[in-house]
Amino acid sequence: MDFRQIIETIILAIVEGVTEFLPVSSTGHMIIASDLMKVEADAFNKMYMIVVQLAAILAVVVLYWPRIWNLLQGMFSNDKRSWRFFGVWVVSCIPAVILGVLIDDVIDEYLFSTPTVAIALVVGALMMIWGERKIAVHNRGSEMLDITYKQGLTVGVAQCMALIPGFSRSAATIMGGWAAGLTTATAADFSFFLAIPIMFGASGYSILKFFKDDAAVASIVPGDWIALAIGCVVSFIVAWLVVKSFLNYLKTKKMEVFAWYRIGLAAVLLILLLTGVIA
Repeated sequence: MDFRQIIETIILAIVEGVTEFLPVSSTGHMIIASDLMKVEADAFNKMYMIVVQLAAILAVVVLYWPRIWNLLQGMFSNDKRSWRFFGVWVVSCIPAVILGVLIDDVIDEYLFSTPTVAIALVVGALMMIWGERKIAVHNRGSEMLDITYKQGLTVGVAQCMALIPGFSRSAATIMGGWAAGLTTATAADFSFFLAIPIMFGASGYSILKFFKDDAAVASIVPGDWIALAIGCVVSFIVAWLVVKSFLNYLKTKKMEVFAWYRIGLAAVLLILLLTGVIA
């Protein structure tokens, strides 16, 4: 493992940790970072991107653990409110799980490209600006545990938009929350909670596919495992800090700044694509 690989490992982990839970598309940022550093798109690096994503979601588990534990205690004591929220949580996951399994290969083959990411960034940004100005502004405060099955399903259906590379799972679920009548803070809170099973499932599925490929596993060298460990630690720490800060930010600030950032990122992606800097 050389110094260059260590630097690349840390940079990619920071990019993942910062962008995974913000409504700005971690995919778009990882494309730019990987291509600018000329990171090879080999089997290990593809798996690395998935595992550091898993490390980032572990940060959310740690941050939300007191609430998860309270929910579990409520379920063990047969608390109806806890059981109802668990049901809402499950229902919200179903649409993306079903659609993701059905079209995962199609997405990888036809949609995972820089132009698709740029278009998704812009479309998502325009939807965010419109949704915040026309819908979210009328929504009133509510607690996450009070989310109904109908609201949960609305968020779950909206989450399917995140299957399009560049759209952003966080952006999709928060906008789904707006459509369901939730405030931005509550929608973001539920978005992170919902990310736990969805991202664990998606990451686990991708990792399983990797380890079923004997040639891919055989290509890994000892230094790669060290790089993976470093990346996981960095991604975990950065994601923990970002999620905590983002939730505090949304209590008083608007999402629109992220929408304009997305448009700027799309412009950067297209310029780098047209100039041949990225593929």
